[in-house]
Amino acid sequence: MMSKIPFSRGVHEVAPGVWAFLQPNGSWGLNNAGCIVSEGETLFIDTLFDKVFTRAMLDEYRAKIPGLDLHGDLVVTHANGDHHYGSELFSGRMIATKSFAQEMEEIPPSFLADLMDMAPELGGMGAYFQKAFGAFLFRGLSPRKPDLLFEDELSIQVGRLTVVCRDMGPAHTKSDCIVHVPEAGVIFASDLLFIGSTPILWEGPVENWIDACDKLLEMDADVYVPGHGPVSNKKGVTLVRDYWVSLSKEAKKHFDAGLSARRAARELLGFPYPDWVDPERVVINVHSLYRQWDPSLPKTDVAELFDQMSRLTAP
Repeated sequence: MMSKIPFSRGVHEVAPGVWAFLQPNGSWGLNNAGCIVSEGETLFIDTLFDKVFTRAMLDEYRAKIPGLDLHGDLVVTHANGDHHYGSELFSGRMIATKSFAQEMEEIPPSFLADLMDMAPELGGMGAYFQKAFGAFLFRGLSPRKPDLLFEDELSIQVGRLTVVCRDMGPAHTKSDCIVHVPEAGVIFASDLLFIGSTPILWEGPVENWIDACDKLLEMDADVYVPGHGPVSNKKGVTLVRDYWVSLSKEAKKHFDAGLSARRAARELLGFPYPDWVDPERVVINVHSLYRQWDPSLPKTDVAELFDQMSRLTAP
């Protein structure tokens, strides 16, 4: 599943002119990002979760990457804050899908900042939230809005390298964009790939995610940079695909038997890969699957989902 590139924090060249910034262990908020540098031109891919983390990443880019242009454009792959909350530190154009522009407003940094302030009074859920997000500073962040929006596909020339951004449709979020560098054999798959950690189905339908994995496997790439976890290859993509096939099949049995989403999540904790990080995220996935199969079910709010996850991790 893993490539020869070590899963250590910092900048790694994954192909000539193509760099990934990795953050072990890939848990909550510890996303990967990247940049492409060719002939004096630079394209950045995603930010980190706050200004402190993002500034440190940019400093390391500057120190380690020859020919880096800090004023290069920024592609943001989707609307989760860990991938765009640091965007105010970038001065080039910000590029994203049209759906991203709508979804980015749903959970502003102030929402997470307020939850962090309340966390000490929220019992187990608050403790879980602090453990997941306590390293980040959400107060005072001002994420940028995109300058350039696209639908379906956008090609960008970065020096001699052609970069193709593709909106793979709703799955993890309402719009999940990948960044493909065909000449380098590299795909930044963002959060369509969680390698070694439990992925999160915020939006769905699950069939779209499975289809996105099939499309990733069909592409001519040797290196897949996930949104979270170590750099991988097609075996890693297959594992993520198989996760969704297996989980949706088992969760449907629970749904058809009339079991609650809460109980199904408890019984499916760690299924089918018990060694993956953050198995309690099955709570989010089962609730999303149940709502897919019965659209009349109300959407469970984020605080309730975190409360249920905290209970699954309680000793």
